[in-house]
Amino acid sequence: MTSSSYKSRYSGFTLIEALVALLVLSIGMLGVAAMQLKSLQGAHAAYQRSYATLIAVDAQERVWKEFSSDQECPSDIAQVSTDWKGHWFPDMAPFADAGSVIRDKDGNGADLPKCEYQAVVSWEEKRLGDADSEFVYIFRLPEIN
Repeated sequence: MTSSSYKSRYSGFTLIEALVALLVLSIGMLGVAAMQLKSLQGAHAAYQRSYATLIAVDAQERVWKEFSSDQECPSDIAQVSTDWKGHWFPDMAPFADAGSVIRDKDGNGADLPKCEYQAVVSWEEKRLGDADSEFVYIFRLPEIN
């Protein structure tokens, strides 16, 4: 074997090796892009959950306000619920309302225990593929009577 034939057989990468390396790199980059997309979706879902929590806590504070004026648990919270929805779900709100409500009955229509309420924040989610999302916040006021 001459030194020139040895050099030509083993010098440098072949085209196939380079293409295989490029394929492996491409698959890795697709994986990184998919992880980035999932990360952004998770961050958006966390933002929405935080926003829904803020809206629900505001509902609790509005019911507390009614409680403080009468010193008893409000029995009709329909007006409080209407005002609350009008404040948080105007036409151009970040959330499109999908049936949010403050209620003193559970989802099946049964009465909750006295002075217990639910703030249900429902919104439409179009970007993540979900039809709508719901956050239920349960709170109880003290019974003074």
